[in-house]
Amino acid sequence: MPMSGDEYRESLRRYRPKVYLDGSPIGSVADEPRLAPGVNAIALTYDYALREDLAPLMRAGHVNRMLAVPRSTDDLLNKLEAVRLVCQQTGCAQRYLVGDAFAAIASATHDMGGDYRGRFESYLGEVHAEDLAVGIAMTDGKGDRSLRPHAQPNRDAYLRISERRKDGIVLRGAKAIITGAPYMHHLLVMPCRNMTEQDRDYAVCCAVPIDAAGLTLVARAAGRPGEAAARFSGRYGQSTGVAIFDDVFVPWERVFLAGEWQHSAAFTYTYATHHRHTCIAARAGFGDLLIGAGALMTEANGIELDAAPNLREAMIDLIKIVEGFYACGVAASVYGSRDAAGVAVPDAVFANIGKLLLATQIYDMHRLAHHVSGGLVVALPGPAEDHNPATAGRLSELLGGRSDIPYARRMEAARLVEDLTASSQGGWYSVISLHGGGSPEAMKMEIWRNYPVGNKVDLVERLLDRGVLGDQVRQITANRQPGRCCVQGCMVPLPNSKVVSLQKKQA
Repeated sequence: MPMSGDEYRESLRRYRPKVYLDGSPIGSVADEPRLAPGVNAIALTYDYALREDLAPLMRAGHVNRMLAVPRSTDDLLNKLEAVRLVCQQTGCAQRYLVGDAFAAIASATHDMGGDYRGRFESYLGEVHAEDLAVGIAMTDGKGDRSLRPHAQPNRDAYLRISERRKDGIVLRGAKAIITGAPYMHHLLVMPCRNMTEQDRDYAVCCAVPIDAAGLTLVARAAGRPGEAAARFSGRYGQSTGVAIFDDVFVPWERVFLAGEWQHSAAFTYTYATHHRHTCIAARAGFGDLLIGAGALMTEANGIELDAAPNLREAMIDLIKIVEGFYACGVAASVYGSRDAAGVAVPDAVFANIGKLLLATQIYDMHRLAHHVSGGLVVALPGPAEDHNPATAGRLSELLGGRSDIPYARRMEAARLVEDLTASSQGGWYSVISLHGGGSPEAMKMEIWRNYPVGNKVDLVERLLDRGVLGDQVRQITANRQPGRCCVQGCMVPLPNSKVVSLQKKQA
């Protein structure tokens, strides 16, 4: 049954995860003040789904949009709008990652067939019925980056299957950078890369309750709880965690990949396409906050943007960045394809371009917000000075802006800009924008792998009245098949990449 935000908080109290925060164990995750901004953010995804005015965006039938597997281009677009909406309020919706993972696992297990497909469909129905929050445990510790998983001196640098039993598997190792880890109901383990036959023990996908025996979470605080200057991140924030698996048992009914290394790439790369597509919406919502804060700050400074061309140009540049990468998300949705499992897959080129743009331009977004806000953010008095009888009066008199805008409102706007861009939380959002969902190099690789450069060469050769390819096959122009960057294909296209364009099918 769909839960409310308060019911979600209460549901967390029924779990007993082993969580450490700032070196100390946590009793009740739902009642820990340092995690409250993260719990608040997840709770909003529950409350929004119960609002009838938001139902077209926040629900797919009776399922919360954050958990839904997209089945059409409309689903892809609605997912974008829903995530952007939530992130306008919270900065990061967090819970949407599992929808991306479910889409990838639905595609991969369909291609694998056998028990895995049925197991996943059963688990998916359980999560939908109970309206669970599920964290994605994909990134491994990785150890020596020059070595593959099986060659690591520490075998647990990547999460692995340490034992196979009649009733299930046993896991050892670690997963890092798990969004919202401490306040999830389950963790969904996924492979973080394509595996070789020697890496077969590391090719694993399964669902694990957050309080499973042998599972330890080492988390960071969500946002900046308790800080008076944290106008935004004191209320909403995001925790991440490292999950340590010390002989964690998983029954077979919760296992969706266990050593079939040939299929690991399908889980990893399909998830990456879905996730980068959704990340576009998340950072667009954050960008909306920067646009609004910048405009509010210029007003508090007494400046009319129409009369200040340099600031207006900076605002236009900020808008251009945000709506530019979001437009790639829209294009990835519209040009999406449906695979053999009936899953709507965003166009990989547009999804990766959009994510690459936001990842590399997040710092420009901060710079532009700083530019239009002025230098007050640099020397902003702390909130305690607002109540200091020795300084409050003079500060109010000397640092006021427009006569019709109280000093307190100007300070509030400036502290919001500081919180979003210049605080520890603001800097952290930059880092997760850069590396979340993979590094920029990973996105460039996917763009090159999926973009048919050779088709463009064919076009030019036809315009030049030459035979296509002439007498030779040139390496740089050989890519005429999305999913391959050379004649042989350094990575064979995934089975579920054999898709039918929805637009063509509907034509």
